[in-house]
Amino acid sequence: MKKSNIPVVILAGGLGTRLREETEYRPKPMVPVGGKPILWHIMKIYSHYGFCRFIICLGYKGEMIKNYFLTYHLDGVDFSVNTKTGAITEHQLTTKIGI
Repeated sequence: MKKSNIPVVILAGGLGTRLREETEYRPKPMVPVGGKPILWHIMKIYSHYGFCRFIICLGYKGEMIKNYFLTYHLDGVDFSVNTKTGAITEHQLTTKIGI
């Protein structure tokens, strides 16, 4: 069986009591390290070794983790939302300013 077919199970349900200052408003896996959540770093390490299927067992404030990955592709992208239909339109910048 190839590594890419083997799912990695990540337990992400703890309260994070030792990180109380950070976990009062967000779950422990979403505490940022270097601008990205801890969970992102864990998944990045596994993907480096060929694992690309993840099962994340959610618990405390799990909806925040779901929302992060549901909107991950919109990070750094301009978009508009049609409030009547809920349709999302992504906008590509034709020129890069300041780069």
